[in-house]
Amino acid sequence: MTTNPAAGGAAPSTRAARIVIGQLINHGVTDLVLAPGSRNAPLSYAAHEAEDAGRLRVHVRIDERSAGFLALGLARGSGRPVPVITTSGTAAGNLLPAAMEAFHSRIPLVLITADRPATMINSGANQTTDQLGLFGAHTRADARISAPDGDPAAWGFAVTRLCAAATGLRGTTPGPVHLDVALVDPLTPGTADTTTAPGDVVATRIDPVIRPAEPVALPAVDGTVIVAGDLPPARGRHLADLAATAQFPLLAEPSSNARHSATAIATYRLLLGTALGSDIRRVIMVGRPTLSRPVQRLLAAAHVEVVVVDPHPDWIDPGLHADRVVPGVTLEPAGTAWLRRWRTADRALIGLLADEPTMINGRLHPLHLARAVAAADPDQLVVGSSNPVRDLDLVPFVGATVVHANRGLAGIDGTNATAMGIALSQPDRSTWALLGDLTFLHDIGGLLVGAAEPVPAGLRIVVANDDGGSIFATLEHGATPPPRRFERLFATPHGADLSMLCRGYGVGHRLVTDHDQLQAALAAVVEGIEVVEVAVDRADRPAQAARWATLAASAIAP
Repeated sequence: MTTNPAAGGAAPSTRAARIVIGQLINHGVTDLVLAPGSRNAPLSYAAHEAEDAGRLRVHVRIDERSAGFLALGLARGSGRPVPVITTSGTAAGNLLPAAMEAFHSRIPLVLITADRPATMINSGANQTTDQLGLFGAHTRADARISAPDGDPAAWGFAVTRLCAAATGLRGTTPGPVHLDVALVDPLTPGTADTTTAPGDVVATRIDPVIRPAEPVALPAVDGTVIVAGDLPPARGRHLADLAATAQFPLLAEPSSNARHSATAIATYRLLLGTALGSDIRRVIMVGRPTLSRPVQRLLAAAHVEVVVVDPHPDWIDPGLHADRVVPGVTLEPAGTAWLRRWRTADRALIGLLADEPTMINGRLHPLHLARAVAAADPDQLVVGSSNPVRDLDLVPFVGATVVHANRGLAGIDGTNATAMGIALSQPDRSTWALLGDLTFLHDIGGLLVGAAEPVPAGLRIVVANDDGGSIFATLEHGATPPPRRFERLFATPHGADLSMLCRGYGVGHRLVTDHDQLQAALAAVVEGIEVVEVAVDRADRPAQAARWATLAASAIAP
């Protein structure tokens, strides 16, 4: 353990801020996201000092909601804890969407909110509210430290405890944590203060208390499939290898990162509605599968044995039907006849879907767009919620693209910022995003990057623009007349000019209206941030389900 009293002569808020930043760095933080404000100024100065010393990379964003999702993307892409700092009041509240997603996705996000001293709470002072517990049940731990009356050792201890909770070292489940920091005037370093190094107190090494449990050996059972939901890349790769060795059909969502397995079934979502789905007797579920109703029905089916594989204490069981929960598995290899039935049907259905027209109503077919993006095989792909991820779910993956998606709560919040964070976390890898137009517009502020800020070397955002929320057309709402009510309440056509918006944010834009333009756009080299807007059809969405169900039935060998 080491100590550094360098910050000892500074004003209380400056000293506390330097200790907080120093302890974060001690515990593996390399990137920090900051939203500007006055009350959080001591933390801003301390972070900037650490960046000048080469110990930290700082990202400044003016919108706290986008800042939260930028931090989430950095944490998701790097696997390291990433703090996001805001000032007090409503600024802090804007971190809630990112906190909710991080909690359910088990992402190590460190939420740091500046605050007034405790004596000012409930006094009516400007920008003052009770911030402790602000994020409710959506944090793994929280703490408050006070610059005017705190002990520097206690400040360091609080940060250490929170970093351990964020990374799951002591409880096995990572996730967001909240540190509320009460700061007092002066909020700027004094003129007599020449110290610029972050202040360190005790640099405690944190060893995990719970070691990985031994996997459980499962015997082969006829009619077994593996269902893979959202997973980190390393777990997805392991699962892909496990499924290939055991010869079980793998029904894997795009963000499971297991789609490159030799046993992955690209069209599983449609095949579940055929006799193949009826013959399933056991499901081995790994990750968070939230993408499709057929999978949810399978997980809740009374005749199906469900084995949940989850090393965390708060295991996932969306069907409320788990027969067994295990931390890991080894699988006895099965016979090949069951897998052969799935593969044969999958190949046939892939071919039938490939025969769908490239253009519909003068616009590109969204499935064609998803197929083209998957075939381009970028190093990293961020997929938005709603239809783009479901379209991608029906096409085969040709490479080993790492796929990220905010599937913890499957919202459209902050997706541009998340993609930005993932791109910045892996600067040597090509990063693309595939989003719908509403998802893109919902986080249009995520495109705003200051002139002095780090910018991705190459981030391509492909926007499937069908001028509205086409996901609702595939749900029960799309079948409810009259059409005018559906369009206004659910489809919400916007008519926004994406090219003008991109120009205003200083982002490159390219409009694609046919197959040749799409191929040229995806083949071009990406420099900086580029938006490829692809005009796709949504009028055909309601008819797709019935048509594709018929194709799936015809793909099953008699």
